[in-house]
Amino acid sequence: MDCPCGSGSPFDDCCGPILAGAPAATAQALMRSRYTAHVKRDFDHIMGTHDPATRGAVDEAQTGTWAQQSEWRGLTIIETKAGGLSDQDGTVTFAARYHARGKDMTHHEVSRFRKIDGRWFYVDGRTTRGAPVRAEAKPERNAACPCGSGSKYKRCHGA
Repeated sequence: MDCPCGSGSPFDDCCGPILAGAPAATAQALMRSRYTAHVKRDFDHIMGTHDPATRGAVDEAQTGTWAQQSEWRGLTIIETKAGGLSDQDGTVTFAARYHARGKDMTHHEVSRFRKIDGRWFYVDGRTTRGAPVRAEAKPERNAACPCGSGSKYKRCHGA
């Protein structure tokens, strides 16, 4: 079974070990595992990988409700800055597609990560109206947006 994070790797070789407690090697790997945790409703992983310094500010009930009431449909990693094996900080820009309240939606975020004692943690994120999704060529105005939102390009990332 392919991993829900969209890496193309089997779950057992990708996010599975991280959800089971293995440290993520990179900030992007942790981002992918947190998305997979939403898909699999693994709220312990979502909260456990939140930076201890900012974890208290998280509305755990709201996070759980959002994850529980959403049908997760795909993750696109748009950009990763730093967050590698030798880094202590990094950012991952992503678009997570989901269906909730009868609508297809996309959550765009620039997430900050920090490594503490050799483990990556999610610090916080800044949502964006629509992060640019890289495509081979710019779509026509009335074409579907390549981010997978279901909206026309001109109303989504072409705006």
